[in-house]
Amino acid sequence: MNTVLITVIAGIAAFWMILYALFGRKEEKEEGLTVDMFIAMWRTKRLLGFIDGISRKNRKLWRVYADVGIALGFMGMGYVFYALLKTAMQTVRQGGQGGGVQLVIPGLTIPLWYGLIGLAVVMIVHELSHGIVARAEGLPLKSVGLVLLAVIPGAFVEPDEEELEKAPLRARLRVYGAGSLANVVTAFIAVLIINLAISPLLQPSGILVSGILDDGPAYGILQNGDVITAMDGVQIQKIDEFIDFMNKTKPGQTVTLTVLRDGKELNVNLKLGAHPENPEKGYIGIYPAQSVTSKVGLDWLVLPLFFAFYWIYVLNIGIGLMNLFPLVPLDGGRMLDDVFKRYLPEGIANPVRYFTIGVGLFLLALNLIPAIMNLAG
Repeated sequence: MNTVLITVIAGIAAFWMILYALFGRKEEKEEGLTVDMFIAMWRTKRLLGFIDGISRKNRKLWRVYADVGIALGFMGMGYVFYALLKTAMQTVRQGGQGGGVQLVIPGLTIPLWYGLIGLAVVMIVHELSHGIVARAEGLPLKSVGLVLLAVIPGAFVEPDEEELEKAPLRARLRVYGAGSLANVVTAFIAVLIINLAISPLLQPSGILVSGILDDGPAYGILQNGDVITAMDGVQIQKIDEFIDFMNKTKPGQTVTLTVLRDGKELNVNLKLGAHPENPEKGYIGIYPAQSVTSKVGLDWLVLPLFFAFYWIYVLNIGIGLMNLFPLVPLDGGRMLDDVFKRYLPEGIANPVRYFTIGVGLFLLALNLIPAIMNLAG
């Protein structure tokens, strides 16, 4: 396990031990701060009136919106199950390599501040959507609040579970499906903002080295954050220009890279390896990404806005769909579970539920284990 990861884990553990020593309480409060190990929840009833006000404006519209969420829920459920099954089979064929689920840890697997912003948006729109639809269905809410799970911030809306269980099946499905629908809608809005408002202000400026393979030719020569602007004197501004150049190279060929590093330009020579998927092609061993700059200046504003909305899109679409995986306590699992209980006899429903949970856990493990091993180094 790498030392950076050990240091981060130790710091997180120390933070939670101090927080628990100061504020830890075993009893759960209806309002205020409740701290348990690695979970801190702050509840309030003050925002319930705000949610009521939104839900009352057009209950019929919110119900139509939630019906779309039910349709999306079952379609997304099938898609996520198929996608995880496909990548799990690929992982088995490759002897444990790959994996379809990326761990979302700000500062480790995703950028710290953009990741925190994106996760906060994911949680807020997801839980607000649950709450608004619940109130549109006449279901009471106990509280709303903020949550910190280890290092991941979020928000929550706490329905009255007893009343939710008594509600008609369609009402429950509307509540469950509303969260992921809000995430998908938010992702769509973020894409529109990027494409219509931000992208026209940007221009390509080279190939960003976003990661370096430990056993690749670039290891020890290039650094994370380097921007490749030319290869053998050929200007490389766009990602497709980089791909076209690399497609013409051979293993063992030495390439001169013009690189921007910390604002300074330098030339480095790099001997290419053989591409893992095509031994006849040259290989650098980096994770390339498109580097951009602003056409109108103000890079300090335009670029952060671009990356913030980019991560809002990525996290909302990824987490929103993953939440539809048919595994309790995820929303997709709760939807499927309620349908089984309603339409199948108990003697059949329970075995089917347990089989679904078992298959779901198995697929999730096959997709998560490689990601955990990669993180551990």
